[in-house]
Amino acid sequence: MATTEPNTPLNPKHIAIIGGGWAGLAAAVELSRQPEIKVTLFESARQLGGRARRVPFGKLRVDNGQHLIIGAYKETLSLMEFLGVDLNKKFLRQPLDLNIRNPLKRQTIKLKASRLPAPFHLLLALLVCRGLSLHERLRALQFGARLFMHAFKFKGDISVTELMQRYKQPASLVEKFWEPLCIAIMNTPITQASAHIFLRVLHDSFRNHSHDADLLYARDDLGSLLPDPATLYIEKKGNTIKLGQRVSGFEIKNNKLCGLLIDEQIVSADHVIIATAPHTCHSLISGHTDLHYIEQQLGQYHYQPVCTIYLQYPPDITTGHHMLGTLGGHAQWLFDRAIYNQPGLMAVVISSEGLHMELDNEQLIEQVKKEISLLFPNWPEANDSLIIREKRATFHCTSNINQIRPENKTPLEGLWLAGDYTNTGYPATLEGAVRSGLQCARQIIETIQLETSSEQPAGQ
Repeated sequence: MATTEPNTPLNPKHIAIIGGGWAGLAAAVELSRQPEIKVTLFESARQLGGRARRVPFGKLRVDNGQHLIIGAYKETLSLMEFLGVDLNKKFLRQPLDLNIRNPLKRQTIKLKASRLPAPFHLLLALLVCRGLSLHERLRALQFGARLFMHAFKFKGDISVTELMQRYKQPASLVEKFWEPLCIAIMNTPITQASAHIFLRVLHDSFRNHSHDADLLYARDDLGSLLPDPATLYIEKKGNTIKLGQRVSGFEIKNNKLCGLLIDEQIVSADHVIIATAPHTCHSLISGHTDLHYIEQQLGQYHYQPVCTIYLQYPPDITTGHHMLGTLGGHAQWLFDRAIYNQPGLMAVVISSEGLHMELDNEQLIEQVKKEISLLFPNWPEANDSLIIREKRATFHCTSNINQIRPENKTPLEGLWLAGDYTNTGYPATLEGAVRSGLQCARQIIETIQLETSSEQPAGQ
């Protein structure tokens, strides 16, 4: 005779999730915490993680793009802790420490935050920042002070360039400091990037607690931080992850989504979450009358690339910094992966669009090697390399983009959206993806609880 676990309903609600990136995994974990819900996650690839996954490089495991966690990523860090990730072992956590060099002009910017309470940790760091003139430091300090006074908010939205002009930031300061910071946060050119979203990240990083601005360097690949522990938790709760499963359509009855089409087979579901990239979501919902407005929204999205070049030098080679910024060439950030127990391996990040996209892989690798040789002329030649191009790494985070970002709930009953492109207020980051997935799952849980309570007979 079959039995059920205590407090588990005989007919649990089935939630299907399309996409095993960080948004889909976050939603699956949150839903798996509810005994009245059963989850099936479908991922078209052969591994989880989406645009933040592990890839092989010789005998090493690296990430398909170099990511950086900051202290303000509260939902991401909380989710990892819930899944049993030991943050002290998996990350090296340090106060904000930026070192940006321009070898052509022989300039170096050094900004290091202290452990003073916010906002004094940032204001003091700006005041004593090395590599900036007194005029530039005072302007930056004035900018920071005014942002704190206005809680990092203003009406409407403009580009970050216009924001800098409004607050009278010198062009030299923008070029050396604010522009590299903007591109790192937004992956969008400063002339187009949303000031509203830029300030949202600065608010969360600098306004409340000094440790929110901390930089967390992972000691292992991204797969070990979320996809692996999430998989263990989801399956431990009796739920299912199916890899290599591509969803091609939906079953809709009486204006309600009630199933998925996979390999010409219908898989029934009470609710479905599309947790894919926006262009994939656009293809899935195309042609459905109830979803025409969202289809129009997603049709307005444009995308920005990220290139990551891994260069393997002899193991005794080091930059002396976990992260080093560079100006004057294609390369923008150089990560020394000795912290990942990969001595001599450098990850060079080039964010956003630019002339580098016109170079083929061999040309770009050679150009980056030359730029590194300007920074470190005594280094030997790299003996191995790997380039990873994500042509649609993030959505184009322009001013007023929030006006077309969809909500988690769609007009079609039973269909939901999750992903960093939804209306989280954040740019396309791991934190944005996790927030969207958790927010979507919590709305579904609330919906199911309301449905269940309305079905209860009076007096029960």
